[in-house]
Order: sequence, then C-alpha cells, then structure tokens
Amino acid sequence: MFDALIEKLRETPRKIVFTEGPDARILEAAARLKADGFLTPILIGAPDEVRAAAEKGGFDIEGLEIIEPKTYPGFDEMVDKMVELRHGKMSAEECAAALSKGNYFGTMLVKMGLADALLGGATYSTADTVRPALQLVKTKPGAHLVSSCFIMVRGEEKLCMGDCAINISYEDSLDKDGNVVLSGADKLAEVGVEVARCAKVFGIEPKVAFLSFSTKGSGKGPMVDLARNACAKAKELAPEFDMDGEMQFDAAVSPTVGQLKFPGSKVAGYANTFVFPEIQSGNIGYKIAQRLGGFEAYGPILLGMNAPINDLSRGCNADEVYKMAIITAALA
Repeated sequence: MFDALIEKLRETPRKIVFTEGPDARILEAAARLKADGFLTPILIGAPDEVRAAAEKGGFDIEGLEIIEPKTYPGFDEMVDKMVELRHGKMSAEECAAALSKGNYFGTMLVKMGLADALLGGATYSTADTVRPALQLVKTKPGAHLVSSCFIMVRGEEKLCMGDCAINISYEDSLDKDGNVVLSGADKLAEVGVEVARCAKVFGIEPKVAFLSFSTKGSGKGPMVDLARNACAKAKELAPEFDMDGEMQFDAAVSPTVGQLKFPGSKVAGYANTFVFPEIQSGNIGYKIAQRLGGFEAYGPILLGMNAPINDLSRGCNADEVYKMAIITAALA
C-alpha cells in the first residue's frame, strides 16, 4: 500500500505541515521524509528550539522550512484572513492569539494554499486538531459532518473501518420548529459513502457492511432501523459501491454465515469496509482487530474536510508519524 502511495507522491509533489516541530517523533519522521525526497515537510516552531531538538536526536533536517508563527512575515495578513473566515465570531486580537499556536497557524497555511496537508496531534488533543480545521478549512461542498476511518493492514490484507473516532452517535438534526432537517440515517449514510471513497484511495475495492446486532431484520429497534435506513440512503448517494446492511459482523465476514443470513448479497461474507452505528462499537472494534487480530491501524483519517488534515495519537512513534504523513498527503 505504501509503495503505491509513495509513487503517487513522487508524481505529484506535496507539502505537509507538522504543527509540533520540536517533538522528537516529528523530527525523526521529517528527517526520513527529507531523505526519501517524495514529500516536503514544513515544521512549525521556534527555529532555534527545533534545530536544537533535531541536533540532540541526531536528525538531519537541514534545508527544511521551519516557521515560527509570531515572526512569520505574513502574520498580519493571516490574522485578517482568519477574522474574515470567522465572520465576526473572533476579534483580531483573538485570532492573533490563536494563530500564535501551531495548530491554528498550520491550518491557516493549508487554507491559504501554502501547504497541501497537515498532520498534528503528537501533543495536541484530537479536538485541538479538528477545531481549527472546522473553523478555517471547513467541510467540503455537500458534506454535513466530519467523520473518520482507520485503514487496517495485516500483511497483504487491507480493511477500512469507520467512524471510530469522531461522531459519538447519529441523532436527527431539527430546526427551531422541531422538523427533521437531517436525519441520523442521513448522517450515517454520508459517513458510509466517505469511508468507501477513502478505502478506494488506499487500494481497497470497497464492499461496505453497515454493522448492527441484527442481520436483515433479525432484530428490532431504533439502532437496527438506523443501520438499515442509512444503508438504503448510502446506496442512493453512491450506487457505484457494493453496500448492504444491516448485518452482524459474522455475516459480514463469513461467507457461510453471510449467505445463510443474507442470501444473494454481494457484501455478506466478503465485506472489507465496515460502517459502525456509533463511536463506541467502532472504537472497540478497530482496537480488537489491532490488538487481538494483529492488524496495524492507520488513522484516524479525517473525512469530509476541504483539505487533508489528520490527527495523530499522542502515543504515536516516529514510524507511525512517517506513515500517517504519507497517508495524509496522498489524499491531497
């Protein structure tokens, strides 16, 4: 998978912003990317601090761009742009304070077209990575929410799982009169389509299972209705993908069980892309696959954004930073 992504990046050079430049894991990954030559890192932080940390770790970052927000020549222009983007919700002083931090500054570099992608979260929380993205880069046209997926790799086997990191649950959105303007099923359907599209980017021909504790009506209740209705809506949004649901996990992955419980389905028994009905089952599910199933988990990959912006685990290592940088830039 990574060989194919690297080849893509060699053909279309990209710049990626790392919001935590002095972090040793970031520096090790950036030095490796510099040596490999297919992706250009930009490091956010005080140059003296970043170079001292690189020297301490023995990482060659000579020639890489290091930007300190407060001394950036275009800082005032950036502040004006952020004030405009926030539509009066933040003053110039508040925007300047936000942009003095790596997460907001790096996101604005992407927004202004000075970088193609961003990777943060080695020290920032997920919220501190996602919030600037939502405020500045925003969702892409037609998207109603941001979601996420994990690419799971075990040898030659690849799976995609979402949403395991962003959306707690899928509730109906109501207007002031109590009318449904966007149903929970609409939201989950959108997540399913985004997850399928992301799977395809990483060489997975998606067979999408909308998971539940029920298979084809064997169970009843609101959660079953959510998965079934979301699947029906997702098929309308993206008829080019094979999707089915609702179905239990065993029906999704076992041909014997799948074709018994869901006869004739192109997905049942052969699923490689899984849509969970809420974050709790999704987060538990991907971690079971990772810890007991021996899969490497890459993500969370944020979906629905206007530009590739991704979040690292604060427990990540340098190799994970390197690989997530490749994944993030490949989405640009």
